[in-house]
Amino acid sequence: MSYHSTQPDLFDPVQSALPIAAPQPATEKQISYARTLAEMTGTALPKALLGDRAALSAWIDKTKPVRPAGRFAQYPSAKQVQFAERIAQLKQRPIPQMCFKDRTLMSRWIDGNKPR
Repeated sequence: MSYHSTQPDLFDPVQSALPIAAPQPATEKQISYARTLAEMTGTALPKALLGDRAALSAWIDKTKPVRPAGRFAQYPSAKQVQFAERIAQLKQRPIPQMCFKDRTLMSRWIDGNKPR
């Protein structure tokens, strides 16, 4: 006994083509940062990447310098500390001392205290 559907092609797999989106062009900030990186590292910036945001982002990730590892690698940056001190002055709140030794804690303190 065989099964014959009353609706043709009901059980056939449907393979519809998904539209492939065209690559988005790189942003001006991306291009500027990529050019700066290329100058710093002495590598050539491929011109073909300027038309593709994702490809340029991958090139930036591959090319940018690796953060130094070591004893002070987790300390917050000077800009981060400076921003936190401005917030503390505006809000008249002290910054916990442990925040000066951990960039993640400093970031959380800033996010929790910055003026809205």
